[in-house]
Amino acid sequence: MAAELRKTYGSNFKHIVMMANMGGHIVALDNKKLSRGGGFMENEGPEMFTLDMIKGTRNALKDPTSIIISASTAKAFFGDGDPMEKTLKIDNQVIAKVAGVYADFPRNSTFADLTFIGSWEMFYNANDIKSMREPWRPNFTTLYVQMADNADMAAVSLKIRDAKLNKVSQVLAKKKPALFLQPMKRWHLYDEFKDGKNTGGRIQYVWMFGIIGVFVLLLACINFMNLSTARSEKRAKEVGIRKAIGSLRGQLIYQFFSESLLCVTVAFLVALILVQFSLPFFNEVADKQMNILWTSPLFWALGIGFSLFTGLIAGSYPAFYLSSFEPVKVLKGTFRVGRFAALPRKILVVVQFTASIILIIGTVVVFKQIQFAKNRPVGYSRDGLLSIGIGTNDIHKNYEAVKDEVFKTGAIISMAEGDVAPTSSAGSTSAIEWRDKDPNLSVDFQQAGVSAEYGKTAGWHFKQGRDFSKEFLTDSSAVVINEAAVKFMGLKNPLSENLTYYGNKFKVIGVIKDIIVDSPYGQVKPSVYFFNKGAASTVLLRINPRVSASAAIEKIGPIFKRFNPEQPFEYSFVDQVYAQKFGNEQRIGKLAAFFASLAILISCLGLFGMASFMAEQRVKEIGVRKVLGASVFTLWRLLSTDFIILITIAIAIATPFAWYLMAGWLQNFDYRSSISGWIFVFTGLAAIAITLLTVSFQSIKAALANPIKSLKTE
Repeated sequence: MAAELRKTYGSNFKHIVMMANMGGHIVALDNKKLSRGGGFMENEGPEMFTLDMIKGTRNALKDPTSIIISASTAKAFFGDGDPMEKTLKIDNQVIAKVAGVYADFPRNSTFADLTFIGSWEMFYNANDIKSMREPWRPNFTTLYVQMADNADMAAVSLKIRDAKLNKVSQVLAKKKPALFLQPMKRWHLYDEFKDGKNTGGRIQYVWMFGIIGVFVLLLACINFMNLSTARSEKRAKEVGIRKAIGSLRGQLIYQFFSESLLCVTVAFLVALILVQFSLPFFNEVADKQMNILWTSPLFWALGIGFSLFTGLIAGSYPAFYLSSFEPVKVLKGTFRVGRFAALPRKILVVVQFTASIILIIGTVVVFKQIQFAKNRPVGYSRDGLLSIGIGTNDIHKNYEAVKDEVFKTGAIISMAEGDVAPTSSAGSTSAIEWRDKDPNLSVDFQQAGVSAEYGKTAGWHFKQGRDFSKEFLTDSSAVVINEAAVKFMGLKNPLSENLTYYGNKFKVIGVIKDIIVDSPYGQVKPSVYFFNKGAASTVLLRINPRVSASAAIEKIGPIFKRFNPEQPFEYSFVDQVYAQKFGNEQRIGKLAAFFASLAILISCLGLFGMASFMAEQRVKEIGVRKVLGASVFTLWRLLSTDFIILITIAIAIATPFAWYLMAGWLQNFDYRSSISGWIFVFTGLAAIAITLLTVSFQSIKAALANPIKSLKTE
C-alpha cells in the first residue's frame, strides 16, 4: 500500500510510513527477558514522528538489522551503560542491533507503549509476508502519512479512496474497501467509523461531561441568585439609605457584583485545593494520569476568566434586582416585594431539580445497561479459565510433555492451544463459501485456529455435534461454527453441510452457542473455528475447582518456565479480561453518579436555605396559626407543600427529557436494555423524599417554636 501511494500519489505527501505489530513482544538480552510493547516501521518513521533522539539519529532504521529503543527500555536492559551497537533478541527469532535511543512518549500519547521500533524489513522477513495468499487483504498494518505543504487533506483523501479497491481480488472488491485520511488530532476523540464515515467516538463523553459540569455550575449560580434575592427585604433598607445619601444605581450594581466575585474567588481557591486532593481518586476512576498545570499561563487564564464569568452570571440577577428598589417606599416602610417576586426563585428551583433528576435517571440507566450486558450469556465458562500467551514454538514442540507434567500437578483438568483466548478475535475472512450462497455477497466471518479439546477447555456450549478430537483424523478438514453463522447462512441441517475455504472443503462437525468475543454490547458475528495442528499463540487451561488460583499458578508456572525459557511466564484470567470490556461504561457510570450526587447536594443546600428563609419570613403567621390551634403536622404540611409542588413540576419536565437523552445513548449499543418505567417512579419518589428531608428540618423547627416569642413584638 505504501509503495502504491508513493508511486501514484507521492506528490501529495512529505512522508509515507507503514507500521505493523504494535503490541507485546519478548525482548531478550542474554538471560534477561522482558515483555515490551513495540512495533516495526519504515525508515522514514522516526523523522516523520520527530522522535527526540537521545542517542543515534532518526535515520537508524535504514539498516534493516537495527532497532531503536526508548530510554526506559535502555535503562531496563543496560542500566547506565551504553546500549549502542548492543544486540537484542526479539520474539526469540530476530537478532537486532541497537542503533539509537529515543525519549519515551508521553503517557497520554497513542504511542505510549511503543518502547522499541524495529525496521519494516525485519517484520516483513520474519512473518514471510511474501507468501501471503492475498497481500492486499490484511488490515494488520497502519499507514501513516504527513501531508505535503499546501495539500488539501479532504481532496487528497477523496483522491486515494479507491487505491486499495483497484488492487484487490474480485471477491474482496465486493466489500468495496476504501481509504481515507484521519488527522492525528482526531485519532483519540473521533475513533468510531461506519461505512468509512466518522460517527463519533470519545468526543461524545467529553461533550456529555462538559455539559454536566456546566449544569452543576449553573445549579450553584442558581443557589446564589435565590438566596441573594430571597434576602431582598432585609437588604431593602440598606439600598434605600445608600440611595438617599447619594449612591447611584451603578455603584450599587458594582457593590453586588463585587460580593458575587468575592464569593467566586474564594470558591476558586477552595476548588483548587479540593481538586488537588481528589485527583488521585479521579484518575483511578477515569483511568487517567492528570495533574493540575500549575505553571501553565493558559490554565490560569482560563481558570480566572471562567471564574470571573461565573461571578458575573451569578451576581447579575441580584445586582439588577436589588439596585432597582425605590428609596422612598423602602424608608417609609411601604415597600413590599409583591406576590410574584418569588416566582423567579421558584422557576430556578425547578430548573435545579430538573437537571438533578435528569442526572439521576441517566445514572440509573447507565448502570442498568452495564448489568444487562453483564448478565448476557457469553457462550463459554469463564470461571477458572487461564490464558497464557506464547511467543515461541517451544511449548508446541513439547506440548504433550508439558501437558503431562501440568496434569500431574493436579492443578488443571483441561488444556488446549488456540490462536487466541475466547475473549479476543484472531481475525476475519471473507473467503467462506457455502451452498446456495449469493455470488454477489461478501461477508466477514471471524476465524480462529484451535487444537483438540479447545471447546472442552473453554467450556463451549454445543447445540449440535462435537468438539475437535485427535481421534478423528478427518478433523483436519472440519470446522465448528456458531449459531450466528448458521442463521446467517440459512443452514437447516448444519451437520450435513460442507463449507469451502479458498477452494478446500471443510465438514461442519459442531454448532456452538454464540460466544461474546468483541464488545458485550454488540452483535455476535458469524464465526468459524478450524482445527490447527501447528503452533499457536495461546495456551488455554481450565483450573481444577478444588485448587485455588494462586496455588495453580505456583504449580504450573515453573513447568512453563522450564519448557519455554526464552519467554517470561505471563498469564491472565479470562474472567478478568472479560470484565475489562465493561471498563469504559463503568467509568462513565461512576462519574455520572458522582455528578448526580453533587448536583443533588447543591440543590439541597439551596433548598435548605430557601426553606430557612421562608420559615423566618412566615414566623409570625406560624405563631398566629399555632395560637389558633394548628398542629405541628398542619404547619409542616403548610411549609412543605410549596416545595413539593415545585419538585413535582421538575419531575414532570425532567422525565421526557431524560427518556429522550438516554434512549439516544442506548442506540449506541446493539445489545441494550429497555428504559423501564420503574426508573422514573423511583427517581421521582427519591426526589420527593430528598426534598421532604431537606425542608422538614426547618419546617418542623418553625412549627415547634414558641409562638409567644414570635408574636411579642406585635
